[in-house]
Amino acid sequence: MRILMPIDGSTHSKAALDFVASRSTLIESQPDIELLNVQYPVPSRAARYAGKELVLSHHQAEAAKIVKPALARLKRAGLLARAESVVGSPGVEVGRIAAEDAADLVVMGSHGHTGLKNLLFGSVTQSVLASCQTPVLVLRSETPLNKASLKIGIALDGSKYGLAAVRFVVKHRVLFGPTPTLTLIHVVPDLLNLRVAGLFADAPVPGFKPEQVVEMQRAAFEKAFMPARKLLKAAALQVTEAQLTGNDTGAVIASYATKNKLDVLAIGSHGQGGFTSTLLGSVATRVTAKCRNALLFIQGK
Repeated sequence: MRILMPIDGSTHSKAALDFVASRSTLIESQPDIELLNVQYPVPSRAARYAGKELVLSHHQAEAAKIVKPALARLKRAGLLARAESVVGSPGVEVGRIAAEDAADLVVMGSHGHTGLKNLLFGSVTQSVLASCQTPVLVLRSETPLNKASLKIGIALDGSKYGLAAVRFVVKHRVLFGPTPTLTLIHVVPDLLNLRVAGLFADAPVPGFKPEQVVEMQRAAFEKAFMPARKLLKAAALQVTEAQLTGNDTGAVIASYATKNKLDVLAIGSHGQGGFTSTLLGSVATRVTAKCRNALLFIQGK
């Protein structure tokens, strides 16, 4: 497994290092780990005044302060890693190097504010998600996630992106411990309480009997879960299924993740880039705003 880890020396970055260092099953497989430190460019006027050699020396010294302890942390855990430092925009450079190195996963920490859309993640994390098509695991707590086996939730919406999240977990199961707990999550509308906006704002949608709703929901659950079941059965992985109902899909998924103390929530996202609401898609944005769980984004065009 090829892992790219952007590091900046922050407590959240150190928590991401501790997470990787705690994965015993991952360590046994000897993954290919690259640490990446991105230094911001010195303003052009200051660079001209200082000269190229002094600017280069400054960047090298600042990068060494971050890279050396990070390499030592992984080495103590039995993980050999290589490191690179570059100058530029962190999000752009992470996306570029992840693509060039054919990384399987980007692992990074983020302070992860909630509430306002433009503060869902730190600016660097948002930039990485906007520029990177590689799966990204965002650890949102300063407390290391170092349990041997993790509780993983995989949100399914019937699209290829949700199924891609299942494939990732199957292929890279060593990341999640010797006996991870997997839960497939799908949310269907509560048709008996669905209300429409517009001219008849807050008016209920008529015409569904309870037994009809039950049958429609059953069919929707089967359609969402069936392809994932086949993949997981072929991989000999046991899972549970969370059949949830509600008219705010993101909020329902976030509530389930929080209540059931999921360690990682995997979400397939179309990943358009730009503003957060389009960067992740509306459901992923709502999940991000409503919970503090670690999030694994499987993105696509």
